[in-house]
Amino acid sequence: MSLFGDIVPKNEEKNNQATASLSPYLNFDPHYIPRMQPEFLYPDDRHMASTARRSNVALPIIGMSFMTGSGLGGMSGLYKGLRATTLAGQTGKVRRTQVVNYIMKQGTTTGCTLGIIASFYSCIALGVTWLRDKEDTANTFIAAATTGVIYKSTAGLRSMGLGAAVGLTLAGVYTLVTDNDNIWSKARYNRL
Repeated sequence: MSLFGDIVPKNEEKNNQATASLSPYLNFDPHYIPRMQPEFLYPDDRHMASTARRSNVALPIIGMSFMTGSGLGGMSGLYKGLRATTLAGQTGKVRRTQVVNYIMKQGTTTGCTLGIIASFYSCIALGVTWLRDKEDTANTFIAAATTGVIYKSTAGLRSMGLGAAVGLTLAGVYTLVTDNDNIWSKARYNRL
């Protein structure tokens, strides 16, 4: 009696052909299991596939931005805390507590700021990809410039323009580093 003895009739189990196709691990005929179709995310609909790619990348971008900001802010807080406690002449437990407070406050502030910027960028990039129905580097540039404008929108027009310029610069650097179809990678492959 097998684990799936009720599924496979005993008279077929005696047949040589039926026992030849039995699975050696579960002792049942795999032909009784219906064949499944290949599982793809949106195999024919290119519009949904590009949106799905962007949305799959959004959460890791936000998480990495928050963690990077927390680390950089924590290091900055350590420096500021050590400097401030030395100037104040604090020692012992009071100094240690103050340094930890500086680290936590600066790390949290910087991490949340970069996380919010990454959230803006990811949502805008997803929307731009959905609207344009294309997946290319123009989406990255549009999303980065728009993110800079929105992030600095409360500081005036000049700051909004500066935010857009910073966003475009960061998008350009990101594209040069990650895109395989850019000028730098083609020049590198042509030299080889």
